[in-house]
Amino acid sequence: IPALATERRLAQRLRERLEEEQLLDGRYQLQQVPGGRVALPVLEEKLSQLCLPLEMPCELVRIQDPVPSRAFRRRAPAQKLRDELRRLLGGRWSEELERDVPHAWQRHGDLVLLSEDSFRAAPWESLGSVLWETVASALGAQRVARRGRVLPDGMRTPRVTLVLGQDGWVEHVDNGIRYTFDVTKCMFSPGNITEKLRVASLPCSGEVLVDLYAGIGYFTLPFLVHAGAAFVHACEWNVHAVEALRRGLALNGVQDRCRIHHGDSRQLELWDAADRVNLGLIPSSEEGWPVACRVLKKDTGGVLHIHHNVETPPAPPPVLPAEWRSPEAQHPMEDTGEETVGARIRPEWQRWAEATATRIQGLLVELHRRPWHTRVLHIEAVKSYAPHVHHLVLDLECRPALP
Repeated sequence: IPALATERRLAQRLRERLEEEQLLDGRYQLQQVPGGRVALPVLEEKLSQLCLPLEMPCELVRIQDPVPSRAFRRRAPAQKLRDELRRLLGGRWSEELERDVPHAWQRHGDLVLLSEDSFRAAPWESLGSVLWETVASALGAQRVARRGRVLPDGMRTPRVTLVLGQDGWVEHVDNGIRYTFDVTKCMFSPGNITEKLRVASLPCSGEVLVDLYAGIGYFTLPFLVHAGAAFVHACEWNVHAVEALRRGLALNGVQDRCRIHHGDSRQLELWDAADRVNLGLIPSSEEGWPVACRVLKKDTGGVLHIHHNVETPPAPPPVLPAEWRSPEAQHPMEDTGEETVGARIRPEWQRWAEATATRIQGLLVELHRRPWHTRVLHIEAVKSYAPHVHHLVLDLECRPALP
């Protein structure tokens, strides 16, 4: 296993190249090793085909207990589930039913949440409750729920059916923070974990924050638990999310530093209060911009964290540094569309950020009747959607002009 003395992002790019050449062992994931290095799992029988330039700082090491990849961790229970179902159905087993068995799921404690396209074929109905008991046993769960399509009600209410168990409340732990919610009433989005980690590291000690779209506390809780915020005003209009947030605040012992405003954030009765405002709504948080300007402290201003989905034309394929290329690997890598963490700032992103800064500046000048300045501090790419749409976060500093 070569351990690269380089930053993780570059190691990830090298991993993509080695995957194309089918040199990596998919059972294990890229992992940190002592000395600030990163290890890539190379197939032992492929070591002779590994061609890296002498300038590449690497060495071969053997890790006794490498970290399994997520796909490999799920493969064993998924295979067990298929074997158990094949046994139950006997001669009725078919390729159609094979495709109908889920290969992935979400796990929340002792509850597994299946996708909407699983177990749709008619033969499953004959198994009745035995089907869900078998699923739970194979996947090591006590409760089973199946997802439907999200309701178009403005609150992204999930259509989830609890097929085994009596209670949909679950607990999920991210970065030492305990989130709780009812899977039949609220959604949990694991895709924004990078942004939750980022806001948890922001220097918010002593600050008052307003979270305009708090949900179950995706960002409210990291701001309180890790970032050191003095107080958070959390705005949410979904009654089920409000209850989940209330429970989450108590679970993490921060309920005394948060006030929940239940209702439409556009009608929030709060002025001149915040050092920082989080606008975590996609595809656009634009309706909340006037409110965000109004709640910022009028004498000192603050920082807005503005979420938005930005369309981005396909980027030209990235080219590896010359010292990474070997005579056997001169072709460029394909753009997978999954460029997120550590992504370079694309021109479309910069134009959106600058246009947003100008719009916010205009709103602040109109509101306060005096000059204000805005400055782009940071653009964070959270994740990408097909085709060529990126969820971005703009950190925008807003300050009143000195007299």
